[in-house]
Amino acid sequence: MATRIGFIGLGDMGGAMAGILAPNGFDACVYDLNPVPVQELAEGGATAGTSCRQVGEHAEVLSICVPADAHVEAVLLGEGGALDGMAEGSIILIHSTVQPDTIEKMEAAARARGIGLIDACVTGGRAAAETGDLTMLVGGEEALVEQARPVLEAYGKSVMHAGPLGSGAKLKLAVNLLTYVNWAAIAESYRLAKASGLDTNAFVEAVKSNGQLSQMQQRFLSSIEMPPEAAASDGFQDFVRLQMHTAEKDLAHALELGRKSGIALPAAGLVAQDMARIYRVIDDGRR
Repeated sequence: MATRIGFIGLGDMGGAMAGILAPNGFDACVYDLNPVPVQELAEGGATAGTSCRQVGEHAEVLSICVPADAHVEAVLLGEGGALDGMAEGSIILIHSTVQPDTIEKMEAAARARGIGLIDACVTGGRAAAETGDLTMLVGGEEALVEQARPVLEAYGKSVMHAGPLGSGAKLKLAVNLLTYVNWAAIAESYRLAKASGLDTNAFVEAVKSNGQLSQMQQRFLSSIEMPPEAAASDGFQDFVRLQMHTAEKDLAHALELGRKSGIALPAAGLVAQDMARIYRVIDDGRR
């Protein structure tokens, strides 16, 4: 079992995932451009990394959880990137939601140095990440998945090997598409109920009673029910703007994957144009 783990990208999900490593007995070295989560995790038993390369030098298994494709490439291939420090036989797990083409490009660069790479996307949210109960959506060679399994199982209660390289990323895009279309449906149906004079509690109970409202969807509904003055607060707006940008990026990736796969995704296109309204972002240019 690999015991030396590197983790780069300590945002909302990455920080929570990295936080369970040291308590589970892994020798973790962590890094982020923001020093605050690095210091917090160091206080919990991890080693504070100072660069991507240093984390790569430490890692038998390197986890990457950064926002977008360009960040993944910069972390691995940029000046002082992690690949420059990694030893032959080590393995990279890409948790970021990115294009399958990006996974393939990074895998080719890693393979040229004798390093394995799999896509290991995650779903379940921050709460599940904090307790190691994520679902891991994995693509790559069977042998590499088994090599990384102890780490994957630390992060998630379920490890789904979806197929060859890129399959985890494809599965994550399909799952996220369903999530965002659901958000749009919940937002519109709730607003219809409210605008037409219905008791919104009755609406919520009705959709719960027939199984149309999951726990995850109910948590999203709480943001729709938030009073306007609370929704307009700087803290809430900062949070939902970040969620909106992530959703728009993921939906753009889904639309591109659909184009390459030869299918139309009209609902994805419509929802992608309406994420500001769905998340209650105050931005006239996006409404």
